[in-house]
Amino acid sequence: MTDADTPSAPEPGTPLRLVDVQAAVGAELDRIAPVIDELGALFAEAGHELALVGGPVRDAMLGRPSNDLDFTTSARPEQMDKLLRAWGDAWWDMGREFGTIGCRKGDWVVEVTTYRSESYDPDSRKPEVRYGDSLAGDLGRRDFTVNAMAVRLPGREIEDPYGGVVDLAHQVIRTPGTPEQSFSDDPLRMMRAARFAAQLGFAVDPSVVRAMTEMADRIGIISAERVRDELVKLICAPHPRLGLALLVETGLADRVLPELPALKLERDEHHRHKDVYEHTLTVLEQAIDLEPRLSERSDLPAGPDFVSRFAALMHDVGKPRTRRFQDDGAVTFHHHDVVGAKLTRKRMKELKFSNDEIAAVGELVELHLRFHGYGSGEWTDSAVRRYVRDAGDQLERLHVLTRADCTTRNKRKADRLRRTYDDLEARIDLLSAEEELASIRPDLDGNQIMGILGIGPGREVGEAYKFLLELRLDNGPMSEEAATAALKEWWAAR
Repeated sequence: MTDADTPSAPEPGTPLRLVDVQAAVGAELDRIAPVIDELGALFAEAGHELALVGGPVRDAMLGRPSNDLDFTTSARPEQMDKLLRAWGDAWWDMGREFGTIGCRKGDWVVEVTTYRSESYDPDSRKPEVRYGDSLAGDLGRRDFTVNAMAVRLPGREIEDPYGGVVDLAHQVIRTPGTPEQSFSDDPLRMMRAARFAAQLGFAVDPSVVRAMTEMADRIGIISAERVRDELVKLICAPHPRLGLALLVETGLADRVLPELPALKLERDEHHRHKDVYEHTLTVLEQAIDLEPRLSERSDLPAGPDFVSRFAALMHDVGKPRTRRFQDDGAVTFHHHDVVGAKLTRKRMKELKFSNDEIAAVGELVELHLRFHGYGSGEWTDSAVRRYVRDAGDQLERLHVLTRADCTTRNKRKADRLRRTYDDLEARIDLLSAEEELASIRPDLDGNQIMGILGIGPGREVGEAYKFLLELRLDNGPMSEEAATAALKEWWAAR
C-alpha cells in the first residue's frame, strides 16, 4: 500500500474551500479514530512519535475515506515489529528493508514506516534508504506538497510545512523543495507527477514541468518494473489523458512508451488522414466510458480495466510504420493491426508485463479491425463463429475496443457503425445461445477420429481435427453420422 492508491478524483477545476477541507478532515479523523487513537497511544507509551501521513491525509482533506492507512514514526523497524505484532490481527514485514512494517486490524490495513530519506546515485536503479530523526525531515523528502502533510498522533495536530492545503485548494502539483532536487533523489517522481495529474485532475506547476523536461533522461536508471507500475496506475486513473499528455509534452514518453508520441504524424494539406495521436486519446476515453459493459456482460470485476484501456491506447501504434501516400492525396495504413500487435507485445515485454497481459492486449490490437473487414454488415453465420473463436476470452473487451474506435464527427456514419455492431452482437448472442460459441469444438473428438480412420496418435489426427473444426465453423453443429461421413470423404480425397 502506498499513497498512490487513491480513489476516484473530483472533476478537474472543482474549487476547494478551506472550510470544506477542515470539515472533511475532521469527519475522517473521527471515522478512523478507533485506529489512530489506539495506535497513537500505543506508540506514545513506548516513547515513539507517530503520525498519519501522505495519501490518507490528502484524501481526508478531499473528503474521500479509505481503510488503508499510512503512518510514519520515529521507531525503528524492530521496535515497530513488537508493537504491531501485539496490536494487530495479522502482520507482515516485506518492506522491512525500506523501514516499513504492516498489519491488519479488523477491516483496517496499516503500514508504518520509520522517518526516512532516500536518494539515487547516478548509476543506481534502487534507492538508498536512510533513516531520519524528525517528522519535518520525513515530510521534506516526500514527492509533492499534497502528500507532504501529516497528522500527529494521538493529539491530531496537523503538520503542513510546505503548503499542501493551499495547493489542494488551488489544485496544483508542486514539490516540497526544488523539483530538480526531488527528481534527482528519485527520478520516478517525474512519472508520479503525471500519474497524480491523471488521478486528481490537478494542474502541474510550470517549474515541475520544466524540470521533468530537462531531466527526462534520468528516468533511464529506474527499473522497468517500477516504470510499469506507475504507467498502470496512470492509465487506470480517472483522467489518463492529462497524465499521458504530460508524458508526451515533457519527453518522458519517448523514454518509457515511445509508441505514443510516434503517433503525432506529420500532416499537410496534400495528405488527408486523422490526427492519430488525438484519435487514440479519444478512443481511450470512449473505452473508459464503455467499461461498465465488461462487468455487466462478463465475469470481469467492476472498475478500471487496464487491459482494455491499454489496448485502446496501443491499437494504432502500427500506423507510423505502415503509412503510405496515395496519388489522390489519401493515406493508407495497411496491416497496421498486425504490425501494431507486434510492437505492443515487444513494448509490454520490455516493461515486464505478465505473459497473460501481453497476450490479451496484443490479441485485441491485432483484432481491432476485424469488424471492419465485413463491409456494412454482411455477416454469415460462419463469419460470426470465426469472430467469436478468434476473440476467445477477449470478446467483451473486443466489443468495447471496436465501439470506442469510432471517433468520426459524421453523425450519420457513426450511427450506421453503431447499428451494424449492434446487429453483430445480437447475432453473436443468438448463435451463442444455440451453439455454445464460446467453446466451439469439432463434432468428433480425437479418439473418435482415430477409431473411424483406423489410425493411431500423430500428425494426421491433428489434421483431421482441424478439418472438422473448420467444417464446424462453416456449417454449425453436425450430427455424429454427418461428421463421420464428411471425415471419411476428406480422408479418401487426401
